Amino acid sequence: MGWFRGTRAPQVVTVLGPRGDAAVGAAALLSPGRVLTCAHVVNEALGQPPLSGTRPADELVQVGFARRTVRIKAQIEVWVPPRHSSAAWQGDLCVLRLAEPAPASAVPVVWTEMAEGQSLRAWHGCGDPITFADTVLKLLDGHLGYLDGPLSGAAIGPGFSGGPLWTDAGDSAAGLVVGQLGQPDAPAHPGQTLRRTWALSWQAVREQLYAAGAGEVVADCRTARPAPQDDPVAAELTDLVRSLLPDGTARAEHALRLAAELGLAAPGDGSAPSVEELTAVLLTRHRALPTLSESLLTAGPCGARPERLTALLGIGRAVDAAGLLSRGEHAFLERQLELVVLADPALPARAAQEALRYTPLPAALCTARLPPQALAQVITDLEDYQDGGSVPAGTPRVPALVHLVEFIAAAVGGPLGERLGRWSERVCARLGVHPAARDQRRADAAHWAGAHTPPVTRLLARLTRSEPEGEGTERAERYRCRLWQQHADGSVRRLETTAGDAPLTPEQVGALIREGAERSGDELPAVEIEVDRAGLHLPVDEWDAGSPNEFVPSLPLGASFPLTLRCPEMSRRVPRREVEHRRRWGDGHGRVLVIDPSCADGRQVAALLNSSHRDANHVVLHGPPSLRAQLLDLCLALGVPVVLWDREAEDHDHAHRLDPLVPTGRLQELPFRVHRFRATALPDPAGFPVRPSLVWEDLTWQDRTGADHEPRLTDPDAARPLFDEGARSS
Repeated sequence: MGWFRGTRAPQVVTVLGPRGDAAVGAAALLSPGRVLTCAHVVNEALGQPPLSGTRPADELVQVGFARRTVRIKAQIEVWVPPRHSSAAWQGDLCVLRLAEPAPASAVPVVWTEMAEGQSLRAWHGCGDPITFADTVLKLLDGHLGYLDGPLSGAAIGPGFSGGPLWTDAGDSAAGLVVGQLGQPDAPAHPGQTLRRTWALSWQAVREQLYAAGAGEVVADCRTARPAPQDDPVAAELTDLVRSLLPDGTARAEHALRLAAELGLAAPGDGSAPSVEELTAVLLTRHRALPTLSESLLTAGPCGARPERLTALLGIGRAVDAAGLLSRGEHAFLERQLELVVLADPALPARAAQEALRYTPLPAALCTARLPPQALAQVITDLEDYQDGGSVPAGTPRVPALVHLVEFIAAAVGGPLGERLGRWSERVCARLGVHPAARDQRRADAAHWAGAHTPPVTRLLARLTRSEPEGEGTERAERYRCRLWQQHADGSVRRLETTAGDAPLTPEQVGALIREGAERSGDELPAVEIEVDRAGLHLPVDEWDAGSPNEFVPSLPLGASFPLTLRCPEMSRRVPRREVEHRRRWGDGHGRVLVIDPSCADGRQVAALLNSSHRDANHVVLHGPPSLRAQLLDLCLALGVPVVLWDREAEDHDHAHRLDPLVPTGRLQELPFRVHRFRATALPDPAGFPVRPSLVWEDLTWQDRTGADHEPRLTDPDAARPLFDEGARSS
């Protein structure tokens, strides 16, 4: 069994039955948002025949954690149906996407290769510790592994399917339990074999997920790095451990401390693990390497930092299981940040936006408020990055996580801020980060915390169309949405979001914009939607913005914010448009042209805008829809920056319906009058049939040329514009 032994039972993930009361099987937690189980287990959970190969439609499955005290709904993400044969079936995999992150206490499985002769342990899906069953892998035949259990103790049976097969150490799994031999007409049936089951090896799981197009799922999995004799990383790490701990007594002392931190059992006879055994632990146990380096920090003469510790941490960056923080550092930071989040859930996102401007932020830091249960994943995600600041020559870079903690500590202040600061000092000392580099980040953080951040006055949402999803009448439009903030001092910043460039429904776009506005500070900003020509006719103001919490009802975007439209596509299609636009905008005072029945067609309107209304910067459109669409394009092409119209008007007889908005009143107040009208009309849409749309294109975003955050549709990585087929044909 070796010097290190596993002592704790892993937390079992339960797949609950149709009534949600009993376990039909188990599952493996791949990441905080995904679990893996057998397809036949999901069939049983949904009340379907176990070996049905048909992918269930949109049914939800209940997944239990912490002995079923926490239950989360999940939806099928990847389906590999069971392929039946005479004695055992193959395939039979299902990845479930959780509706919310798994509890922080649930640790994702670390996978290792399955090999013949392994002693393995499984748990029943109910999660009770007494339900474990031991078995041995006797034969690995392609995709399938065949296991025989001893005649003492429990046997693997119904309810075990889909659960991981854990190795001796208890913190890595070699595959999934699939089934038990039970067909009396099979070549090997219960009358001929006792306690024989079969499993899918991790190698087979990985291969079948790749074949199903789920490479992203595989990339999300944690794997234990094997240590073959020809592995250069393992060989170098072994040499470093031997040079740091050549003496058996010192090696035993540090190994005992490491075993206690990792929850492993160790002999109490004074013996020491071999260097190779200790290296194997460092290669496969999460946070083992930084935990050992923390123990070694005081091992040098008079407590000096051993010089070879830097080399050990350097090679540790090539070890998947290592991580940045030790077990103790991670636990302490999670506890302190939980206090921060409970007091001010918006602070971590604000601090990350300033401290880590050029670092890809975890999804949870792209939301308005950080939920406490997402802290562990945020910490893990940020451990992979260094910040972009300068450091003294020959010294390690500052971790992005340390940089963020310094900003949070500066903003919090008091005893909590001091504890976070001391944590940062200890981590930097262990990693060998130069004090001057750490102090520079601390000074920047103090300056940020002491400065008054200018409020966000505007939020720009750029919409681009994605391919519709669904069939027939269920076919629904999808959009990609990117956000920018503009502060009162004129600065503009791109806002990272949880959606990234994923296609969204109108309701999801509305919720994303509301969330971006909530991240903008105490005051809700004006919202500007950037679209192409056809997108000007979308009822964006009617899209539901979702509910910010359980007490406040959802509202349409137009009732939540002063919302206007922009269309930079016109500037690309009409070369002189921006020159005309700047000239017409002038000093911003309103010079209005109202389109009434005297303006029969585009020729007359063009003549007016080029003569008597050459300085008009505000047009109110009336008339039938076809004429309005033509005149809207004309006005924008001639540089008119403000255009108001009623989307529901059928002809000029409906012109009076815009009167409550005072369409020719003070120009600068027009967006707010439209906003108030939309909110007022919300309870009685039939009594207020007008549906106002407003293009408002001042010089705010056009002046942001040449910057990295340039909010234009011409970005090289921008998605296809809204309805670009129509744009080409007109």
